[in-house]
Amino acid sequence: MVTLLVAQRGMVSHGIGVIRALRRDGVAAGRRAVARIVGRETEALDEHGIARATIESCAESYADGVVAPIFWYLLLGLPGLAAYKAVNTMDSMIGHRSERYAAFGMAAARLDDALNWLPARLAGLLIVCAACFVPRAAPLKALTTMLRDARKHASPNAGWPEAASAGALDLALIGPVRYAGGAAKSTWLGDGRARATIPDMRRMLALFAVACLLASGLVAVIALLLQAP
Repeated sequence: MVTLLVAQRGMVSHGIGVIRALRRDGVAAGRRAVARIVGRETEALDEHGIARATIESCAESYADGVVAPIFWYLLLGLPGLAAYKAVNTMDSMIGHRSERYAAFGMAAARLDDALNWLPARLAGLLIVCAACFVPRAAPLKALTTMLRDARKHASPNAGWPEAASAGALDLALIGPVRYAGGAAKSTWLGDGRARATIPDMRRMLALFAVACLLASGLVAVIALLLQAP
């Protein structure tokens, strides 16, 4: 049950799918593939926009799809994990900042923000640590970029793993993003290249995988400490 509710493999599979679609069939296929993992409009994205969207989705999913479920499982057991996933799913479905969901989805969005507050910051720190083990990643820049830019994000939580990833990969992420119903004003996170590429997507998947291993190692250490006499 726990493994079904922690989204490690799914995010990697989706990321690889976007890379394959973009490389084999071009931008149009890449747009269709990335539309499965992001909520923004994808019709006008170029190759760099598709790459940035994939990287940002991986970073955010590490926080709310991996670290947060593990955090609430460790804290409250399977009921805590199930409750978190229920809130996170409601936020994904109705927690949008639009006229349609302005009142109906507000409770889900705010509760999701509260439950992800600490896990998002832990996720950012784990991504910084993971950058130490990924070739050509920059852990120090990941840390400084996270501390400097994380609060610029419209979300109180998503900026932490995304800014850490931007610094680690020497990229500029987010920027102007268009959702259904109009453009959402977004600030750039990081001061690297905005023209992300397929190799950057591969590096993000490597960063994601290493960060997941670190999270597993942390769980193992906690389990050993709890079993110690």
